[in-house]
Amino acid sequence: MKRSFLLYFLITLIGIIFIARLFQLQIIRGANYDPIRNSAVKIKYDYPERGYVYDRNETLLVANQLSYDIMIQPNKVSPLDTLEFCDLLKIDKEYFLKSFRRAEKYATYKPSVFLKQLSKEDFAFLQEKLQKFKGFYIQKRIIREYPVKVAANVLGYIGEVNENMAKINNYYQQGELIGKDGIERQYEKILRGKKGKKFLSLNRFNTVTGSYLKGTYDTLSQNGKDLTLTLDIKLQAYAQKLMSGKRGGIVAIEPTTGEILALVTAPSYDPNMLVGRKRSKNSNFLMDPKNPDKPTYDRALMAQYAPGSPFKMMNALIGLQENVINSNTNFKCYEGYQYGRRKNEFMGCHCGIIAKPIYLKTAIARSCNSYFSNTFKRIVEKDNTPSEGLNSWSEHVKSFGLGNYLGYDLPAGASGRIPTGTFYDGRINYRWNASSIISNAIGQGDVETTPIQLANFTAAIANKGYFYTPHILKQIDKTPIEDPKFTIPKKTTIDKKHFSPIIEAMHEVFKTGTGKWSQVNGIEICGKTGTVENFANINGKKTQLKDHSILIAFAPKKNPKIALAIFVENGGYGSTIAAPISSLLIEKYISGSISKANKNREQRMLNLSLEKTYTQFN
Repeated sequence: MKRSFLLYFLITLIGIIFIARLFQLQIIRGANYDPIRNSAVKIKYDYPERGYVYDRNETLLVANQLSYDIMIQPNKVSPLDTLEFCDLLKIDKEYFLKSFRRAEKYATYKPSVFLKQLSKEDFAFLQEKLQKFKGFYIQKRIIREYPVKVAANVLGYIGEVNENMAKINNYYQQGELIGKDGIERQYEKILRGKKGKKFLSLNRFNTVTGSYLKGTYDTLSQNGKDLTLTLDIKLQAYAQKLMSGKRGGIVAIEPTTGEILALVTAPSYDPNMLVGRKRSKNSNFLMDPKNPDKPTYDRALMAQYAPGSPFKMMNALIGLQENVINSNTNFKCYEGYQYGRRKNEFMGCHCGIIAKPIYLKTAIARSCNSYFSNTFKRIVEKDNTPSEGLNSWSEHVKSFGLGNYLGYDLPAGASGRIPTGTFYDGRINYRWNASSIISNAIGQGDVETTPIQLANFTAAIANKGYFYTPHILKQIDKTPIEDPKFTIPKKTTIDKKHFSPIIEAMHEVFKTGTGKWSQVNGIEICGKTGTVENFANINGKKTQLKDHSILIAFAPKKNPKIALAIFVENGGYGSTIAAPISSLLIEKYISGSISKANKNREQRMLNLSLEKTYTQFN
C-alpha cells in the first residue's frame, strides 16, 4: 500500500512539474520565444546591400560587387574526379582535402563554405560545369569594390566574423562580413543595414518542409545607409602621389568646420588588395610585422613625433597669454642658448642673427631657438614654482587638443604626450627648473604629437582661438550630421587678441623666412617649417638618423579654407620637402590646379624618393 501511494505521488509530482514547465514556456515566456533555439527550425538570412560611400564632391569611393562562394554539403557529395575538380577551381589537391575535412568536421548534413569569393569571370566559367559535381553549389555574396584606389587608411576594409567575435556579438554569425578598419569599422552599424530572417521548419532528416508558423517570425532586410565623407578625394590622391617614395603623414582640415579634407599615411596600398581570393595573401604581406614600410600603420593618426619648430607658435601664444612677453619683447642670440654653466649645456641656433635684438615676428620667421628658450623659461618660472608653472603651461597646450585623442571619428589613434610638472617631479626628484627641460621650448624633449593633432592646432590658430573636432563623416543618406561633438566649437585658453601677431609672423615665414622658396603667387600662406632630430636603436646602440621634415600651414591668410600638417620621416630640413609639398597641396585645393610657375616644384617632389635613406636602417 505504501509503495503504491509512493508511486502515485511520484507520478502526480512529475505531472505537476511537467504542466508547470509547459505553462512557463508557453504562457510566461511565449511572448519572448526565440525560434532560433528550436532544433527543428532553420534560419535563412537575407543579407542586405552594404551602404555606398562618397567623397564631399559625390565621387564614389566604395561600392558593392557580387562575389560567389563555392558551398559544400558533405553528405551529398558523390565520387568525383578530384584532379578535374581542382583544375576547374584553380586549387591543389591539398587544399581540396583540407577544405573537405573542415566541412565534414563542421557538419556532414549542413552546407558550409568550400572556396571563398570567386570573381565574376570565374563564376561565368564554372556555372555550368559545376553541376556535374554533386554536393557542391554556388552561393552569392556581396563584397566591397573601391573605384578610386586611394585612402585605404580612411576607408578601411571588411572581413569575416570569427568564432570569438560571434560569441561576443549575437547579431553576427561566424563567416559573415563586418567592418574591420577605417570608416567600415567606425560606422559598421550604419553601413551594414539590417539582415532579414526567414524561419524554416525541418523534419527529423534535417530536410526543409516549409515556412515555420507561416512566416510569423520572418523579417525583411534593410539596406545599409550611404555615407558622404568630408574627404576631397582629388586632394587625397594628389597628396598620396607627392608622398610616393616617402614615409610620413599629411592631414588637411577645413578650419571653419573641422572637416578632414585629406588624411594621408605613407606608404599606403590599394584598398582592392583586401578584396577577393587574393585577400589572404595580400593581408599577410601588408600586415607582416617585418614589413619595414608598415603600409597598414596609419602614421597620420598614430605616429607620435616631436613637433619641432611649429611648436614654437604654442610657446609664443602661451607667453603672450601669461604676459611674460609681448610683440615688442626682444632677446639676443649668440648662435644658440646657454642654459647651464657647462659647455655642453648649450642649444645651437641657425637664425643667423647674432648679438642683435630679435623680436617675436622675426623670431618666428627665422625660427630662433634662443628666443623661445627664453620665453619658455619665463613661462615655467613665472612664480618661482617650476612644477606649477609647467602644469599651467600644460593646460594651455592641451586646450588645443594636444596630448589627447581629440575625439575624431576614426578607430585608430594615439594620445601624444604633453608633460606636466608632476611628470618631472617624479622623474627628476623635484630638483628641476626650466633649464632642465629646455628642449620642450622648441618642440623636442618630451613633447610628442600626431600629425592630426598638429593639423588641428594649426586650424585653431587660423580660427584665432577655437576649433571643431576633426571628423571624416559629413552626411548620412544626404542628411548632414548633427552630432554636437563635431558641430560645436571648442575654445582654447588663449585670448583671441594674441593670435594676430602670431598669424602675421607665420605669414612672414613664407614671405622672407624659412618657407620663402615655397611661395604661391596669389595665395597668402601662413606657416612654420620644422626640422626634428630623431634617434633609433640599431644593434643595441642609440643612433641619430636623418632629421624629420615638418611643416604646418594654413591659407589664405584671411578666411582660411585649409589648414594642414606634414611629417616626412628623415626628410631633412622642413624647408626642403615639407614646405614645397604643402604649397603644392594648398595651390591644388584653392586654385584647382598647379600653375606653370610651380610645375618644376611639383615634378621635383613627385620624383623625390627617400627609399635609399630608409634601407640604411630597415
